[in-house]
Amino acid sequence: MDLKNKNVLILGLGISGVSTVKALDKLGANIVISDAKKEEELKDFLEEIDSYGAKLYLGTNDIPLDDIDLIIKSPGIPLGLPIIQKAEKLNIEVMTDIELAYRLNIKNKFIAITGTNGKTTTTTLTGEFFKKAGYPCHVVGNIGVGILWEVVNSSANDIFVIETSSFQLESTKYFKPKVSLIINITPDHINWHGSYEKYIEAKKKILIKQDSEDYTVLNYDNDILRSIKNELHSNVIWFSTNNTLDSGVYIDGDYIVINTGSEKIKVMPWNEIKIPGKHNLENALGSIAIGYAMGIDIDTMANVLRTFEGVEHRIEYVTTIDGIKFYNDSKGTNPDASIKAVEALKGPIVLIAGGMDKGTEFDDFVKSFDGKVKSLVLLGETKEKIKQTAINHGFNNIYIVNNMKEAVNKCFELAENGDEILLSPACASWDMYKSYEERGRDFKKAAFELKEEK
Repeated sequence: MDLKNKNVLILGLGISGVSTVKALDKLGANIVISDAKKEEELKDFLEEIDSYGAKLYLGTNDIPLDDIDLIIKSPGIPLGLPIIQKAEKLNIEVMTDIELAYRLNIKNKFIAITGTNGKTTTTTLTGEFFKKAGYPCHVVGNIGVGILWEVVNSSANDIFVIETSSFQLESTKYFKPKVSLIINITPDHINWHGSYEKYIEAKKKILIKQDSEDYTVLNYDNDILRSIKNELHSNVIWFSTNNTLDSGVYIDGDYIVINTGSEKIKVMPWNEIKIPGKHNLENALGSIAIGYAMGIDIDTMANVLRTFEGVEHRIEYVTTIDGIKFYNDSKGTNPDASIKAVEALKGPIVLIAGGMDKGTEFDDFVKSFDGKVKSLVLLGETKEKIKQTAINHGFNNIYIVNNMKEAVNKCFELAENGDEILLSPACASWDMYKSYEERGRDFKKAAFELKEEK
């Protein structure tokens, strides 16, 4: 795809936007940037692109499109935005950075990973497999590293392990990775996509263009993923934590095994994986399937799994005060993710939840407490919704607070020696924070301040 002297509009300046600016400049494009945020809100990003001479429209998305040849939009920007609808009427193509990355590198070695939960852990773990195996590897995408700048500076043999969100996939047209993985699909981002069905269709775009030269890794335990088997044209590798498979990656007694169809290969005892919880076992099996498809040595993968400690903000141990452990699971941005966090800890748990309402229900979340959660501390936009759901299910030990510091202090007041204080909001962060990372850092800050006061 030749972009030299083309007028390219970047819609939304964030991490991916900065990477896109740098890449487009190297490709010789004329760059225009539009962002509804004002200059002061974008200060850090603007400093990074100051030398690239982009034309800026800040504080608005209502800009002229007469000379624009292509629009690269930030993943989170909804497709219903007036400027995007205007572009469609003018036949200006709108895409996200992963679609452009593919078109710039069609003979790619892209490993694309998605799922409602587990994306970041699985992407990071898979990247470690390739790095330890000696491959030149870039871990990019929704994980917080823009892909385009990495792609235009890469060599032909470089591996790209890409965390892909439903927002990114929604705007893909030809995207075709060498290996795709869908870890799971459960309801999420209903407000953005408009329905659960449309969310599922967006996720499926990761694999829909793959062919007989490609590999698709799917979770056999997920009903939705099992149902799409007949839509696939690639080589499918199933994985399962619950079932014995005729071929694929699964648990056989004490061991993780790869069944090739003709032999069983023992990988390692499953209980030697360092990161806790059944959901992380699921993530590990998906990563192993990718490694197997790409020919990574079994011992290399096993050694990584014995030492890999997980990622920040995902059931991250923070500190202990008076025998009470603090865990940061700010990346629990939907009920299913937070259910997995509750299941992973031993308890008793004093739980902090609440945040931006994404249109999901919290019944299963409350049901997962199952005697393990002793108190619930709520904040944010969904606090009353979660409170009422909990009461409907007979859980009444509920406290409403205004901010994270209040939440941490209230939890410590309620907890006893041996308890675990867990931040796992089951909601997005955008009602109170710029990101789940900022929310997690605020939780950790409050915990460490409390420790200093003791």
